[in-house]
Amino acid sequence: MMMAMKYLAGVRRAAAAVLVLTVVAGCGIFGKGEVDRTAKMTPNEIYAEAKDEIAAGRYGEAVKLLTKLESRYPFGAWAQQAQLDTAFAFYKDNDRTQALIAIERFIRLYPTSDKLDYAYYLKGLINFNDEQGALARLGGQDLSERDLKAARESFEAFRQVLVRYPESKYAEDSRLRMRYLVNAMAGGEVHIARYYYSRGAFLAAVNRAQGVVAQYQGAPAVEEALFIMMKSYERLGLEELRGDAERILRRNFPDTELFASGLRFDDRSWWQVWK
Repeated sequence: MMMAMKYLAGVRRAAAAVLVLTVVAGCGIFGKGEVDRTAKMTPNEIYAEAKDEIAAGRYGEAVKLLTKLESRYPFGAWAQQAQLDTAFAFYKDNDRTQALIAIERFIRLYPTSDKLDYAYYLKGLINFNDEQGALARLGGQDLSERDLKAARESFEAFRQVLVRYPESKYAEDSRLRMRYLVNAMAGGEVHIARYYYSRGAFLAAVNRAQGVVAQYQGAPAVEEALFIMMKSYERLGLEELRGDAERILRRNFPDTELFASGLRFDDRSWWQVWK
């Protein structure tokens, strides 16, 4: 009997302990938990702190603050500014995908915003193929599988700035970047045409080179594009077309050295050809 009573007492103590632990755990689960330090901050204060985080290179923290700012003030100037700075923070953090999602969302939601010129300019920057940009990171992929989508999207975004907002403070830089992109895209296409030619795909080489001549008039790469066309037609046995390509090349580039030097095949990455 005594043993049974001691056993029951032990069970009761264990049950009580479990109950206490459950209550304590419940406080942790259902209580306030971590205090949101921005709860009593004004929108100005939240935004200022987000800008400080961006300046310090803590882009992830900045995005968290900007997300809170937009969620608390979903309409008006604060939401717009939060979205723009979110896109910029992702861009600085080299997260091109999230940056594009954010900036395209802004353009879609605020088509009459007075900051739309900056939005298009930022979209252009996100796609811009500088030395460390999206195109430069395409190492190891077969040239025939590559395209210039990012460069074209960048060009189009900068063109929107020039066409729609010619007086914008971002217009001149957009124009300069467009010029760079034209030369870059033409150089990339010529490099691919040269790649096809080196592998005996002469018709594919002609098609790429023709695209350069048609789309990128004035770009330095047009000279080599015409030479590739001429040599490809020669290898295909199309002498009349070869002669036409040579006449156009000599007329437009009378000092060309390609007849003496021939095509250049080197180990440079294709995105370096316009340097």
